[in-house]
Amino acid sequence: MPFPASHPALDRALSERGYAEPTPVQAQVLEASEDRDLLVSAQTGSGKTVAFGLALAPTLLGLSERFGEAGAPAALVIAPTRELALQVNAELTWLYAGAGATLLSCVGGMDPRAERRALQRGGHIVVGTPGRLRDHLERGALDLSALQAVVLDEADEMLDMGFQEDLTVLLEAAPADRRTLLFSATLPREIVRLASAYQRDALRIDTVDRDSPHGDIEYRAVRVLPNQVDLAVVNLLRFYEAPGALVFANTRERVKHLTATLRERGFSVVGLSGELTQDLRSEALQALRGGHARVCVATDVAARGLDLPDLGLVIHAEVPANVEGMLHRSGRTGRAGRKGVSVLLVPRARRRKAELLFQSASIRAEWVGPPTAEEIREKDRQRMLEDPLLVSPPDEECLAEGRLLLERLSPEQVAGALMRLYREKLPPPEDVQDDAPSRWKPEAAAEARPRREPGDMDWFRIDIGRKDRADPKWLIPKICRAGGVTKRDIGNIRILDGETRFEIAREVSPAFAAAIAAPLPDGTRIAPSEAPGADFRPPRPPRPRREFEPAGEGVSAPPRPRRAPRPAPGEAAAASPPQAFQKPPFKKKPFKKAPFPKADRAEVSPGDRPWKGKPRPAGSGPPPRTGPKRKPNDGPAPRGAPFRGKPKRPS
Repeated sequence: MPFPASHPALDRALSERGYAEPTPVQAQVLEASEDRDLLVSAQTGSGKTVAFGLALAPTLLGLSERFGEAGAPAALVIAPTRELALQVNAELTWLYAGAGATLLSCVGGMDPRAERRALQRGGHIVVGTPGRLRDHLERGALDLSALQAVVLDEADEMLDMGFQEDLTVLLEAAPADRRTLLFSATLPREIVRLASAYQRDALRIDTVDRDSPHGDIEYRAVRVLPNQVDLAVVNLLRFYEAPGALVFANTRERVKHLTATLRERGFSVVGLSGELTQDLRSEALQALRGGHARVCVATDVAARGLDLPDLGLVIHAEVPANVEGMLHRSGRTGRAGRKGVSVLLVPRARRRKAELLFQSASIRAEWVGPPTAEEIREKDRQRMLEDPLLVSPPDEECLAEGRLLLERLSPEQVAGALMRLYREKLPPPEDVQDDAPSRWKPEAAAEARPRREPGDMDWFRIDIGRKDRADPKWLIPKICRAGGVTKRDIGNIRILDGETRFEIAREVSPAFAAAIAAPLPDGTRIAPSEAPGADFRPPRPPRPRREFEPAGEGVSAPPRPRRAPRPAPGEAAAASPPQAFQKPPFKKKPFKKAPFPKADRAEVSPGDRPWKGKPRPAGSGPPPRTGPKRKPNDGPAPRGAPFRGKPKRPS
């Protein structure tokens, strides 16, 4: 289907770029009404940027061939990350170059003073991130009074990143009669609520096939041991040998670790995370686009909206947090009709979560083991035989030098040297284990394993001991995850002061030793060991409670008799033997309350009340009080005055 006409200037730009036919989202956007709001759901990499660029042309240009003098912006495009905003700015620049449009970018990490000066000079289209655009708006540098259209790109990601308040401020500051275009990969409830609040009679366009999230992407789930994730990443990069590969990690520290590991193995790799400055991030992206780097290790936030050329492989080094994250990660490949592969590395403990992610996204992933070293070498042989250097005919100069080599060396020597040169430029593959279900999930019909003899076990050690409060309750799961074994494969455990030694079944000990060759992610090391020596003393068990026995000879203390047995029903209890000393039972004396007449207390004077203690002579009581009654805050009582309770402490 030929590309439908949108605007003469834009049609020329599309033909120069080689756009022969539109994508489904571009075709449906062009068919929509020119003055209507749009709510578009389309997959990542389906050409959304060009789609809303074409949709803005009738609103911004109308029947005019070119834009007029730049002033207050006529269109505002909001993107979640600075990389995506800069990419959108670059796409719209070549699309509107023939119409004389002036585009401005306002993103975090750039000089805000330079952006304010550019806004004062004027522009037709402004592309930016929500936080920086709101900052310019509140400072008075961004004028939205002449705004004709607003575009929200990747709206679901902006809400997930917490930009809802910024979006609300920007949309409420724009004119009410503007045109609002909302593009999102998914349409959750929050997006629909946002569209209903800030759009007028929006046309909903949905080009996402729910049964097949992305037909150009091949999904694979790779079983891997927890401590062999880095080695599996190395083998996957070597097996596919894609011109561009993107490796995702969940944290910045993990990005640093993977970048250093791949660089040590000989890969041309760059890291991309949120802690990098804008200059460093721009350099990393330029290295990827220029071909100086082949692998990019990034976090979700840093890789949002990246459009890298020839990106044929996406590796999830860690399981994504949700379905949206997995789809956005995988959507970096398989763009513009090209095929791509998305590989998810799944340790045993994360298998259930990975299955739920695939089920929620309606993705049928192929569960396989990591590529082995032999499979990678076989791939290298095929790629070498198909290398254009060997297939294409050489020129005369190369043939002359080749004849000179054949005069001095045999053809076998020349071929061997060629193979050596070809292999030296490739990182060597790693030996990894397949954490297949047959190793850790026994069948229900399988019988219990027989009890192993001591000679059927091998000893290993882990550098966690009694001083680290080692406990088999959490040591056994840690050992199982590290070596890919089950609880049945572990024998005796000996906890020492600085380490713990344990037995592993001999039939699985070779695979266990290969799995623990590298240290665990927390730095703990497991290595083969010897059996603990004869001087090993396990912790003393608690002392059992025992009955008192009669003392033997030479003991002056009298023997303590045993308790008499309980009599049978109907029998009299046997008399207990006499004791050396019996303490008489304690008898509590009853309390005798002094009699008091049941009369009105107001009628009884203090002198008439009965005295509870010893009788005292008449007239020996305190003298009657004379003078005015003292208030609580009058200070201390005068000398000689009767004491009437505890005096109040001065404040």
